[in-house]
Amino acid sequence: MSTVAIEKKNRIHPHKFTLWIGLASIIMMFAGFTSAYIVKRNQVNWVTFNLPIMFWYSTAIIIASSITLWLAQKAFIDRLMPKYRSLVVATLVLGVLFIIMQIIGFSQLWASGITLQKNVSFSFLYVIVGLHGLHVIGGIIALMILFTKAFSTKTRSYNLVPVEVMSTYWHFVDFLWIYLLIFLLMIK
Repeated sequence: MSTVAIEKKNRIHPHKFTLWIGLASIIMMFAGFTSAYIVKRNQVNWVTFNLPIMFWYSTAIIIASSITLWLAQKAFIDRLMPKYRSLVVATLVLGVLFIIMQIIGFSQLWASGITLQKNVSFSFLYVIVGLHGLHVIGGIIALMILFTKAFSTKTRSYNLVPVEVMSTYWHFVDFLWIYLLIFLLMIK
């Protein structure tokens, strides 16, 4: 191989590089929010609260969605397109179900009196979990694009990069949710 070919092979794809920069930004944002949460919880008027069981169910759903997306990526690599399509659909359905369960969980919180106006501790909960939900919705939109491409009748190209980028992002929001759930349970 020539030197140019070796250099090209060792370069990271621009979409992957952009993804990693975005993930680093998201990590810094959530690190800032969770740090502020830790500092603010030492205030006199801080109120502790319990998370609804629905958040646990949604955790199982998002973990299942990561598994289905991992299997979808594997099926894409093996060029098993019918299996890939069905697993992308399953991941999309599980992602939407996660958001629905989060909305139900927040409805339960709201019904129990944990509202934005009552206390800063409740506001932190809504902001932190709400921002995660927005990132999941962004992932759902990206999954819809994968879905559309998977079922497109146009000439097919087996470019793995979009599938890898989506998979990395989805696993990231999965691990981020697990971190946030543990954080909210441990740091009261």
